[in-house]
Amino acid sequence: MDTEKIKNIINQGEGLTIEFKRAKEELPQNLFETVCAFLNRNGGTILLGVNDDKTIEGVNPLKAEEFCKHISNLSNNAQKLYPTFLLDAQVVNYDGKTLIHIFVPISSQVHTCNNKIFDRAQDGDFIILSSEQIKNLYIRKSSQYSENMVYPYLYESDFEPGIVARVRKIIKIQQPEHPWNELTNEEFFRTSGLYRKDMASGLEGFTMSALLLFGKSETIGSALPQYKIDALLRIRDTERYDDRENIRCNLVDAYDKLMQFVAKHLPDKFYLEGDQRISIRDIIFREVVSNLLIHREYSNAFPSTFIIYRDRLEVKNANKPHNYGQLTPSNFEPFPKNPHIAQIFTQMGRSEELGTGIRKVYKYSKAYSGNEHIEFIEQDIFITNVPLDAIFNDSEVIGELNGGLNAISGNFTENFTENFTENFTENFTENFTENMKHIFELILNKPTITLEELSEIIGISRRAIINNTNKLKMIGLLQRIGPAKGGYWKVLIKD
Repeated sequence: MDTEKIKNIINQGEGLTIEFKRAKEELPQNLFETVCAFLNRNGGTILLGVNDDKTIEGVNPLKAEEFCKHISNLSNNAQKLYPTFLLDAQVVNYDGKTLIHIFVPISSQVHTCNNKIFDRAQDGDFIILSSEQIKNLYIRKSSQYSENMVYPYLYESDFEPGIVARVRKIIKIQQPEHPWNELTNEEFFRTSGLYRKDMASGLEGFTMSALLLFGKSETIGSALPQYKIDALLRIRDTERYDDRENIRCNLVDAYDKLMQFVAKHLPDKFYLEGDQRISIRDIIFREVVSNLLIHREYSNAFPSTFIIYRDRLEVKNANKPHNYGQLTPSNFEPFPKNPHIAQIFTQMGRSEELGTGIRKVYKYSKAYSGNEHIEFIEQDIFITNVPLDAIFNDSEVIGELNGGLNAISGNFTENFTENFTENFTENFTENFTENMKHIFELILNKPTITLEELSEIIGISRRAIINNTNKLKMIGLLQRIGPAKGGYWKVLIKD
C-alpha cells in the first residue's frame, strides 16, 4: 500500500467512504457494522490504528497479522456477515506506526451484520429499520447490478467440465490458507455469492455471474446471446483484420484466450526491475484484460472489442458509468461493476485491489512503448487506449519468438548474443512449446510454485513438468534456488 495514498486518506478524514477505528490491542466491536454499511452503500476504506481525530495510535505490531487473518475469517462467517464477502486486510507501516488497511468494495447484494441491515451516511453507520427503507435498498441494488440475476434452471451440469475444480485449485495454490479451501462446492457457490435467493422475486439458483464465470459456451449463448468479445489484429489490413479471435466462452477461459492473443501478436520487451526480469507486457495487458472482463455490463447488447492497431491497443465494452470522463491514478475512484466476478478474479490472482490495475498500466506503459499517453474513458461505452507506437514502428525490434513470447531490441540483442551461444534464438524459437510457455507464466506469477502444483494446473505429469523446467533452465530463462521444498524459481537472463 502506497504511503502517499494512506496520507491522503487520513487528510480527508472520516466521511461517507472513510472510517477510522482504534485497534491497539483488539479489533473494534463495531468493525463489521461499518463493513456491512460500506457494502450496502458506496464501498469505502477502513483504517485500523487511527483515531476519529486523525491521531495515529497504531496497532500492536505483534498482533497485526493475527488481526488480518481474523478479519478474513469473520468476513467469511455467515453468522457475522450475511451474505459473506471475503475481505483482504493489509498491514501497512506509516509514520513509524503499524496500521491495518481494509478496502471494502460496494456489493451487488444487501448484507446484514448480526442479522441487522446497516447503511452509511456522512456521520457514520446506522441501522435500517423500516420496511420501506429495506425495500428501497433492494430495489437500488437490483437495478444497479445485473450480475445478480438468478437463473433457477441453471445447474452445475451447464458448467464447463472441470472448470470449478480448476478455479478452486488456482485459489488454493495462490492462497493455501484461504477460508474457501475447505468448503464444499455448494458452500463455495453460496459464500462467493454465485448462488443466491432473490428476496424480491423469491427465485433461488445460480446467478448470471456464475453462468459467465463457469458456463459452457452454448449455455451462455442461450441465456446471453449478445455476449461476445472480438479480438482483432489490424496492422496490415486496417479495414478488416490480419487475425481474429471470436470469444464466446466463459470468463475464466476468455481471460486465457485474450492473454494468448496478446502473447501471439505483441512482443515482450526485455525489462529488469532490480535484478529480476519481469514481463511488463503481461503486467500491462493482464490488467487491461481483467478490467474488460470484470467491469463489463453484460446485460447490454454492445459487443466488446479488443483491437491491436499499429499505434495502440483499443478496447471498448458496455458500461454503467459511475463517473464520466478520463480516469487517471490521481482521480480514479474504485467502483466494481460486477463485485462477485471481481472477487473470483482477485482470489485467483488475476486481478488485484481495485485501482491497482490502472496505476500499473501507467507505471509501465512508457517503458513498454515509449509513450504514456494512456486513455481510460468512462462513459456508456468504456474505452481503453494503450499506446503501442514504439512497438511496431521501431526498426530495431528485430525478433518475435515463438507465439509472440519475446521481441528483443537491437541493443539488447547485441549484448545478449555476446554471452549466449549463436544458436540460442533459433533453438528457443523452435523448442518453446505451449507447456513451457504456460509453466513460465505460472512461475512469473508465483515463484514459489511447486512441481506438483504446476502438474495439477497444466494437467501433465510431474515428469513432464521436470523435463520442461529443465529445458527452460538450459536456455537460460530459469534457475532453481534452494531445495525442492522451501525453495523458489528465479526468472533470469544470463549476464
